[in-house]
Amino acid sequence: MTMVEDPLRIATDERLGAYHFGPAHPFGPGRMPAFLEALAGLEIDYADLPLAEADAATLTRFHTAEYVERVQALAGTGAPLDLGDTPAMPGIDRAAARVAGTVAAAAEALAAGEGRRAFVPIAGLHHARRDQASGFCVYNDCGIVLETLLAAGVAPVAYVDIDVHHGDGVYDGFAADPRVVFADIHQDGRTLFPGTGAAEAQGEGEAAGTKLNIPLAPGAGDEEFAAAWERVEAHLARYRPRAILLQCGADGLAGDPLAGLRYTAASHALAARRLRALAEEWAEGRLLALGGGGYTPANLAAAWTAVVKALA
Repeated sequence: MTMVEDPLRIATDERLGAYHFGPAHPFGPGRMPAFLEALAGLEIDYADLPLAEADAATLTRFHTAEYVERVQALAGTGAPLDLGDTPAMPGIDRAAARVAGTVAAAAEALAAGEGRRAFVPIAGLHHARRDQASGFCVYNDCGIVLETLLAAGVAPVAYVDIDVHHGDGVYDGFAADPRVVFADIHQDGRTLFPGTGAAEAQGEGEAAGTKLNIPLAPGAGDEEFAAAWERVEAHLARYRPRAILLQCGADGLAGDPLAGLRYTAASHALAARRLRALAEEWAEGRLLALGGGGYTPANLAAAWTAVVKALA
């Protein structure tokens, strides 16, 4: 494999896959192996992104200290960290800290000009609130990335979410922050968890207008995604962000057991390809992609490798 000067960095450490909730849970242990098997079949240049574990200072860039302490106290008890979707499995505190730490380290490297593009498969836990878990998400690594980049003086930052579920933890966490340009294409919240993401939700106060939510009806596919994507690019062009974060959940592909959209991996390729071009134009190439949801191994592998190929 011929090495390139500034290769895509991918988190391939199998220990990242320890973030799961058991074989009977939709967010089970097979997700990381499915991606790594598909990645091995690609002829692309990439470098390994090292695993890192977040300390309390990193986690509290987004979360409250009281919540971090609660996660650590409950880990291993099996008690729900939210209303029941996110149990405190043995080791989940450390596994979640590894996701957050790996992603935070990637963000710090981007801010410092050390590399330009990175992909973390088990990441994009966009439902967690600042003070509680939600929807399989213990720590909101997306929020930690945004706080990390903003603290480093990188602003505005764009958060683009194409997971089938609305990124409510990120939206609510930055609804009033004009430095975060938010664009989210998702299945209509009236038909799917978490029930948010209406088109009318456009930010608050000084940030009014900086947020774009595009809900799609169940059954929407690549054609509807492409039309929505044009609106995303127009929105980003108003602000010309200095870094871009992509949550590229694979659960919008046809056949996912938890949702009802009908994308193919072509939609993910489109998003990644265009965001890479926009990052080159506006943000010195700074683009971090996070795997997000996806609960069918074949769909997950197809969507994430489409993103990786577009970025590599």
